[in-house]
Amino acid sequence: MQKHIEALKDSKYCSLWHDQDVRPDTLPALSESTSCELLIVGGGFTGLWAAIQVKEREPDADIILIEKTFLADGASGRNGGFLSSSLAHGDTNTDHHFPGEADKLYQLGQQNLTELLDTLKRYNIEAHYEQVGETQVATNPASVTALRKDFEQEKAEGDNVVWFNKEEMQEQVNSPTYLAGLWRRTGQDGTIDPARICWGLKAVLLKLGVRIFENTSLNDIQPLGTEKMRVKCGYFVIQSNKVLMATNAFHNPLSKLRKSIIPVWDYQLATEPLNETQLAAIGWHKTRHAMGNHANMFHYYRMTHDNRITWGGGGAVRYYFNNGTNHNYADIQLRFEQLAQEFFETFPQLAGIKFSHRWSGIIATSTRFCMVSQQAFNGRVAWTVGYTGLGVAASRFGARIAIELLGYQPSDILQMQFVKKKPMPWAPEPFRWFGVWYTQKALVKADTNDGKRGLWLKLLDSMNLGFSC
Repeated sequence: MQKHIEALKDSKYCSLWHDQDVRPDTLPALSESTSCELLIVGGGFTGLWAAIQVKEREPDADIILIEKTFLADGASGRNGGFLSSSLAHGDTNTDHHFPGEADKLYQLGQQNLTELLDTLKRYNIEAHYEQVGETQVATNPASVTALRKDFEQEKAEGDNVVWFNKEEMQEQVNSPTYLAGLWRRTGQDGTIDPARICWGLKAVLLKLGVRIFENTSLNDIQPLGTEKMRVKCGYFVIQSNKVLMATNAFHNPLSKLRKSIIPVWDYQLATEPLNETQLAAIGWHKTRHAMGNHANMFHYYRMTHDNRITWGGGGAVRYYFNNGTNHNYADIQLRFEQLAQEFFETFPQLAGIKFSHRWSGIIATSTRFCMVSQQAFNGRVAWTVGYTGLGVAASRFGARIAIELLGYQPSDILQMQFVKKKPMPWAPEPFRWFGVWYTQKALVKADTNDGKRGLWLKLLDSMNLGFSC
């Protein structure tokens, strides 16, 4: 049996973050019709951050939060736990879609991350945060050139960046595939346990009087007169003045929201805790960089609090026809085998290590590759969705936009292009599936061809539509 398949043999299909003793009990489902001032639909980052920010702005607000399964079951409990201050997915994307707002968005992103960490500290939420920045590694000559160019530009702009040549990078983290590296140490970027954020916020919200109902699905939403909304949840109804949709990639009855995003499946692995010999073989435990390789179909990986390695991304990322979110896509052996094989190509010295967990989750991506905030029903319903893989911190800012759209102490951020500019909707099927599939094929080809982009990718680049998801 090949080593990557053997390593997967006894793995458990469960998010590593969910498999912890501190996981709280699931709360009872809605059992009667009721009413509230604000109804939040979705128990992930956006919904939880929205509830806490409303309560901090207006402590007497009457809030209900409903979740279809359990809190942190979606992408919020299945991501890699990378904490980034970026709100608009990089300078190039920002300049194209929101010209003139790059400096403002940078400042808002830094402020948002500071406030997020302050909130965790204020409420004594222990989420295993490590301020390790972000490290990109080059695995081909073209990536070395590109990263070096980024380093020189960022250094000239005053950013706290460090360049590693081949030997220096391999001293930081020992992989024979590394040719160079760029360590971005500016700000408070790092790693965190995402589920612990959700569970900590859940406990705080319950103390603040927010009513939370898990195992409660939204079946329908309709206006009730000119001032209220009527939401049907199974046999019961919730009447509310305002509704905040925090469903992200999952199905939502509002067509305007659905057209703005597509769901993209991502798959991850986690190793068992590394022993002393394995740690010494890679040396990563000394630096604990949050890692990603400079590629179109990039991997993202990190060390956990107990010295495991989580490993995700790469060529295993998939969009399934007609916005497929069915659970049948969750545990596909070939996806995990591909990830495991790519893991051992990066760390061959870890041959013999076992993967303890395998899991998957759904990213929501918009055509502009960052969050989309909108409203409906004359401002009674609002949402922010489409974080495109950078939602761990950005979701807090997305929640801020959504609550301000609903009238909770609105600020001048609502006048920014970032909020007001509408995204281009995704094409209908089958063009959507074919476009994503063909683009992914082209991206994989470019990665195997020293980064050289073909005509299709060059066309997408000219339209700023060349991201891997």
